[in-house]
Amino acid sequence: MSNCAVSLKILRLLLTIAMGGRVVVEFFRIDPWGASFVKDYERLMREFGIQPLTSEIIKRLPSPHRLIRRGFVFGHRDLEVILRAVEGGENYAVITGIKPSGEYHLGAKITAEEFIYFLSLSPKARGFFAIADLEAYADNKVPLSKSKEIALSNLMDLLALGLDPKKVYVYRQSQEISVLRMAFLFSRAVTYNTLEAMYGDKPFGLYFSALVQAGDILLPQLPEHGGPKPTLVPVGADQDPHIRLTRDLARKYREEFGFILPSATYHKLIRDLAGREKMSKRNPMGNLYLTDSPELACKKIAAAYTGGRATAEDQRRLGGVPEVCTVFVELLSMHFVEDDRLLKEWYHECRTGSILCGECKARVCEIVSKWLMDHRRKRRKVADIALKLIEEGTLS
Repeated sequence: MSNCAVSLKILRLLLTIAMGGRVVVEFFRIDPWGASFVKDYERLMREFGIQPLTSEIIKRLPSPHRLIRRGFVFGHRDLEVILRAVEGGENYAVITGIKPSGEYHLGAKITAEEFIYFLSLSPKARGFFAIADLEAYADNKVPLSKSKEIALSNLMDLLALGLDPKKVYVYRQSQEISVLRMAFLFSRAVTYNTLEAMYGDKPFGLYFSALVQAGDILLPQLPEHGGPKPTLVPVGADQDPHIRLTRDLARKYREEFGFILPSATYHKLIRDLAGREKMSKRNPMGNLYLTDSPELACKKIAAAYTGGRATAEDQRRLGGVPEVCTVFVELLSMHFVEDDRLLKEWYHECRTGSILCGECKARVCEIVSKWLMDHRRKRRKVADIALKLIEEGTLS
């Protein structure tokens, strides 16, 4: 890969010289630490070898999750390996994590729901939840002591969403010696040019946090966790560089550790409520947080970008455009309407102009407010369990 990185640099230089100093080739790079938004998922899959989530694969999944049914989970790497483990009653692991730099928002909820879903497919599944406090320090300068406090709230959200606390191992990167040891060993097999080619020009702390994350992903396969086993990582599309790096390292260290290349599923990135970029902690008013009050959530929904027409008359005559509306796509389709039939009815109302954006937002506000209040009650009930997991790693 390092030779590839050098070749890319040379190609860019030659093209720049040939075109009188103008760069005319767009290099497709995704940034797992940035706010960039993937606009062309087909190109992403084509250029990086992500496999499509076909109807044949979906049919093999017991009770496919709404994110899968509706195409928001669009691709995978070696998901068949996990499906064979489910169907054969074999052990497998599902790993996710959170960078503890703020409260859970709807983007993080997508990954959390996938994590819970794939864990639920078999009693042989084991979950791993990494608190990426080193990455939070490298990327956001969050002190390790503060990370623990934020992570506790994040874990309460995860448990409130339905995570079985008896099936998960929770740890902080800074405290997990096996992960840190692997990151150090992996550093011998990766060059600076490789990391720059994959991630762009970044502070070295972020490069090292990528190696630590590779250690996170492969932790379930170490002897202390039962040895090599199929391992699934549900991620957003912008996290693919981490998956590619880890699979490459698993290949290089296969003889020493017996690693099985980790599998991955990919979901589309959720836009912020302004409809401009991916939802992230960097834009609080564009996010809907799981800890928001109903009043604040409704204020954000009222200001959200829609597919409405310029006037109420035009809306009734021409109908709305739900495909571009953050209220319909990001809130209803992705998160708050489970029933496919009801979602289709809502789509039809918008398309035919029988509902105006103000009416729609009022209905959505009511649904979201109820969900947030219910989620808050569930969080309170699991607070003690979350603290025990943070302190001890497991409930056993």
